Amino acid sequence: MSQAIQKTLRDSAAMRWTALLLLALAMFCSYIFMDILSPIKDLMQETRGWDSLAFGTMQGSEVFLNVFVFFLIFAGIILDKMGVRFTAVLSGAVMLIGAIIKWYAVSESFIGSGLETWFTNNLNYIPVFDELGVSPFYNGMPASAKFAACGFMIFGCGCEMAGITVSRGIVKWFKGREMALAMGSEMALARLGVATCMIFSPFFAKLGGNISVTRSVAFGVVLMCIALIMTIVYFFMDKKLDAQTGEAEEKDDPFKVSDIGKILTDSGFWLVALLCVLYYSAIFPFQKYAVNMLQCNLTLTEPEAGSFWTSSTVTIVQYIIMLVVAAAGFASNFQKVKSRKYGLLGLSIIALITYCYMGYMRQSAESIFAVFPLLAVLITPILGSYVDHKGKAASMLVLGSLLLIACHLTFAFILPAFKGNAIGGIVIAYITILVLGSSFSLVPASLWPSVPKLVDAKVIGSAYALIFWIQNIGLWLFPLLIGKVLTSTNPGVEDPTKLDYTWPLVMLACLGIAALILGLVLKVVDKKKGIGLEEPNIK
Repeated sequence: MSQAIQKTLRDSAAMRWTALLLLALAMFCSYIFMDILSPIKDLMQETRGWDSLAFGTMQGSEVFLNVFVFFLIFAGIILDKMGVRFTAVLSGAVMLIGAIIKWYAVSESFIGSGLETWFTNNLNYIPVFDELGVSPFYNGMPASAKFAACGFMIFGCGCEMAGITVSRGIVKWFKGREMALAMGSEMALARLGVATCMIFSPFFAKLGGNISVTRSVAFGVVLMCIALIMTIVYFFMDKKLDAQTGEAEEKDDPFKVSDIGKILTDSGFWLVALLCVLYYSAIFPFQKYAVNMLQCNLTLTEPEAGSFWTSSTVTIVQYIIMLVVAAAGFASNFQKVKSRKYGLLGLSIIALITYCYMGYMRQSAESIFAVFPLLAVLITPILGSYVDHKGKAASMLVLGSLLLIACHLTFAFILPAFKGNAIGGIVIAYITILVLGSSFSLVPASLWPSVPKLVDAKVIGSAYALIFWIQNIGLWLFPLLIGKVLTSTNPGVEDPTKLDYTWPLVMLACLGIAALILGLVLKVVDKKKGIGLEEPNIK
């Protein structure tokens, strides 16, 4: 009887997984909004006059305040001082505010308004930032892109705050329990947001045959409202848990300026930080251009008007099939009965093939790229379990970098060679996208668990804050660089589906090469110093 009385929400599997679901859904919604314009880059140029430079500058603005105003550090301090639940709600509110601003910036109401006139005439020169070449605006940038960038900066502050808050929330609810599985599940659901964005952003933009990019962003705003509701519900669950345990919220040690010197002289920190920025800079900025890259390199023929493949129904059906792929594949990893395990795995594979066939029949670059996270969802639990029980984290970093290089070079040189081959090009695209998605699982699964082995435990919290800050530098810089390289290597090209993506992809492949070299160095350092990266986490 006494044991029953002492039980808390955290002791109930249903309650702690409900808490995880609330946090994961908030991140799922934020991932969708993060790339809401990525699959309609061509429509942004046609309807709002955003060329590649304007598009890339706006996309890179997401992390501008985190990098140059150090908001990422402030977010950590807020989390430390105010706790998980307050910061979760605050992050949801900040993301929603930024999303609303971005929505208004691309809306028809903005066109011809006094606000448009103001943004046209102002922010063309930002002292110091222009001299340093890091301004989030430039002279001649469309007013709507400038205002959207302002909203995206605010959204980015909330999104980064949400990311560190969700990690802390998972630790609080799952400490001593299924924490690795919980983190893997949250990551898998969040990545499905990328696929959801690729499917539904073009769907809403082209709904009813009348093109409106505003509808796509409005869809994202609705999702951010849902994300805020999720964080509010979590607030009350978390508060009740603290009332049951009688404990204050668990908080990190605050970021100390004095820690910086200790961290920056640690070679292990620099290896992890540089690997992180190189790898993520080759993935996340690419996502923002991937659909347009496929439009430029695949031979896609619009299905006959009025057919099933042009209907709104096919979008819903294809998305349901995608969910079957993800759910069945993910669940197959946790089945102890072999018949169930392989039955679910078989269902996932059949559903994946069906999804790919539908993407081919739709002749849609957006739905083709949407397979990107599906293989990652399937293998993330496998990789996490392997690192926990078998080790080989440094080797996984090397393998992930090799796959990254191969994929970007395939997109740069092999895919264009199949231009004109309707079937061959799409098959190459599907295979390469799926492999890239798998590498996206390899590196994070091995990188983040390695940090505590490389950095002094006394400064681990501060080290993570600095790593995230350095990562954000790459996430700001490379969308902008891709836009600049596209503009400079495609002079006079007006059609957004006729761009040559060779050099931007080569640039991303070079990031993979640099990550590969660092991964090999890390293996040498591990062997020499006996850090234990190749050893299992669970002994």
